[in-house]
Amino acid sequence: MIDRKLPSFLNGPVLLAPMTGVTDLPFRQTVMSYGAGIAFTEMIASSELLRERRKECRRLKASQADGFYAVQLAGFDPTIVAEAARFVEGEGAQLIDLNFGCPSKFVVGFQCGSALMRDPSLIGRLVAAVRAVVSVPVTAKMRTGWDDKSRNAPDVARIVEDCGAEMVTVHGRTRAQFYKGKADWSYVAEVKAAISIPVIVNGDIENATDARAALAQSGADGVMIGRGALGRPWVLRQIADDLSGRDYRAPSFDAAWLTMRDHYAASLEHYGADLGAKIVRKHLAAYAEELGVSDDLRDGLLRTEDPHAVMRILDSPPHDFRRAG
Repeated sequence: MIDRKLPSFLNGPVLLAPMTGVTDLPFRQTVMSYGAGIAFTEMIASSELLRERRKECRRLKASQADGFYAVQLAGFDPTIVAEAARFVEGEGAQLIDLNFGCPSKFVVGFQCGSALMRDPSLIGRLVAAVRAVVSVPVTAKMRTGWDDKSRNAPDVARIVEDCGAEMVTVHGRTRAQFYKGKADWSYVAEVKAAISIPVIVNGDIENATDARAALAQSGADGVMIGRGALGRPWVLRQIADDLSGRDYRAPSFDAAWLTMRDHYAASLEHYGADLGAKIVRKHLAAYAEELGVSDDLRDGLLRTEDPHAVMRILDSPPHDFRRAG
């Protein structure tokens, strides 16, 4: 068994990454129903949240099914981010994660996300400002650096630790890579060696084999799963069981179909039928691919405009569902 140094607020070594447009309340509930160390909210823009923008407030919603309620905030102004942190703690957040890793051109254009890897002192001020106003744990997620010529994650992690963060997650790519190439898990070992707080490795981890390799190469204390959980909300539990030496049996087709059905219904309830049907469509596509359903059935799920008609399909699991060939 791998010896890990996990903080007390984690239920296990496998975490669900914050993903904009993906880790909304219905998806987090679905993942947590199978079990995960923690599931982060979508990235929330601090300034927009304080303006009470509807989209950001909706991203903040949680329920008891979230388990330990972890909110990720983005921003570049320490005063604003600290005020947003104070607000989300008041709304029930039990952990606040600060985003220094998002590579989106839109986010970087506002000098947020991975743009901050070019200004480690500002990262320190952001962490310190949040740490000063909240009583819950503060963590940080970052990339290995801005580009290959400035991979500074170990230095940034030292600053983050010195300013009061309790855990660091490192995606093994630079901002310049976006999601291209292969995540460099071995570089995360330099971050692990530089600090004493727990380190989580992220990037290209989709199954237990990947997780074991990422932990071996990085020496990290846990793994964070992102896109690999789409259509497979049970995969975090599967990986955690494997790492602990327990057998895990993936859900049957009928059980997985019921998960998809419940996830779709929760999205309609959370957003309203019309908006919910649009937002959850990416998840339906991922489930359909994972389950290997026929092209006709997939088209029925994804091209039917009426969400109530989609629910009727989901209410009746097919007996002959497999894709030809």
